[in-house]
Order: sequence, then structure tokens, then C-alpha cells
Amino acid sequence: MPMLTIDGRTVPAPEGATILEAARAAGIGIPTLCHHPALEPWGGCRLCLVDVTRADWDGWSKVVISCLATADDGLIVNTKSRRVMATRRVAADLLLARCPNTPFVKRLAAGYGVTETSYQVSDDPTDCVLCGLCTRVCAKIGTHAIATQSRGATKMVGSPFDVEPADCIGCASCAHICPTGHIRYDETPSQRSIWGRSFPLLACTQCGKAVITEAQRDFMVERQGLRGDYFDLCDQCKRTAITKKMATVGK
Repeated sequence: MPMLTIDGRTVPAPEGATILEAARAAGIGIPTLCHHPALEPWGGCRLCLVDVTRADWDGWSKVVISCLATADDGLIVNTKSRRVMATRRVAADLLLARCPNTPFVKRLAAGYGVTETSYQVSDDPTDCVLCGLCTRVCAKIGTHAIATQSRGATKMVGSPFDVEPADCIGCASCAHICPTGHIRYDETPSQRSIWGRSFPLLACTQCGKAVITEAQRDFMVERQGLRGDYFDLCDQCKRTAITKKMATVGK
């Protein structure tokens, strides 16, 4: 098992683990914005940069993206070196210029001593930090209903041609994973509205609680080969039914 040193602590890491994974497993915090354990590492936000060196590098070190760099044996990692903190501060400063009114961004920037951006504030402030989590989770599910559009200061997330995305199944995964609450949806007991579309909700046949959208059920039945009645019960009622069934085993 690889052994590395992070902020003066000797830390073990499973084979193939990243520096970020090794640090978090040891209770050492490294900030991230675009990272989520359910998705492949992306390395877009640059907040998880760390300094690495080795005993035989004669004092030379380099900055790496901890969510992508592997936790190799013998690495010496500094998560709060001067240049690492300076780079994170610039990233936070730029985010504050793009999202000056977003509480999440304001808290993030304040953590690095940035209460007012040193850059020109966006003429069209937004809550979208372009972390890519929403588009990546949509792609992971297999729908590819939303994507980033344009580039530079005008880059944004949306549906192709700014029309209601035909491939959206109303799962709201994009909204749930968004760190700033930029993607919103409305929901009643019978339907969910998101990205300009409304989706009928399936209700648990036992307790009446909304389970998923009909479109999501159809998508999962087709892609995963599940039976349609698999979604008749919500998770809680499924667990209750299994518990009752197990209790009768052997009687």
C-alpha cells in the first residue's frame, strides 16, 4: 500500500487512489467545486491544487490537481503552500466576479480573504459557477439533455438551441447536484417541472408518495431492463416489504 506524507502526516492510500481521496480518507480537507464521488474526476475548478515533492527532488516541487493525481508512494504533499493558496484565491476572486450575489460563492471567496472581487463584475450576474456537475451527471445517466454553450464570459449551461430538451427525463439530478441552487424545478404531488417541461410523477401504490417521473421510469426500463412494476413502491415501502418478507422466512 502506498504511503505518502500530507501536511506532515503519514497517510496510507489504496492502490490507484488519488491524492484527494487519500487526504479525505485521513480527514485532511482539500476544497473542491467540480468534484463529486459519483462522477469521474474532471479537474476543472482548480480549487483542489496541491504542492507535491519527494525527498530526492532536492527541494523542487510542482503543483498538481489532487483529484486527478495518483497518491504515489513517497509523495510529500502540501495542501496549503503559499502558491497553492494564492491560486485558490485567484479562482475564488474570478468566481466572485461572475457570481457576485451568490451566497455559496461569497462564502467560498471570503474563506480566502476575498470579500470584493478585484476583477470587473459581470454585466449579467449568475448563480452558475460552471462546475460542470450538472452536465456531467446528465451524461452519466445517459440522457445528455443539457450541455455548456458558448465560451469565455458568455459560457453557460442550457439545452441545445435554448429549447425544451427533448431528451430530458425530469429526474432533476442536475438540480440536486448543483452546489449553488442555480438549477431549479417546481414540484407538486403529481408533476415536476424543469427546463421548461412538465413531467407526470409516479406515486407509490402503497403510501402515495411520489417516486420518479414516468419518463424516468420508461428510460430506466429500456436502458436497464427493469420491470415496470419495480417502481410501484417507493424505497421506504420496498424496505418495509422486504423486512416483513424476511421476518417470515423459516417460520
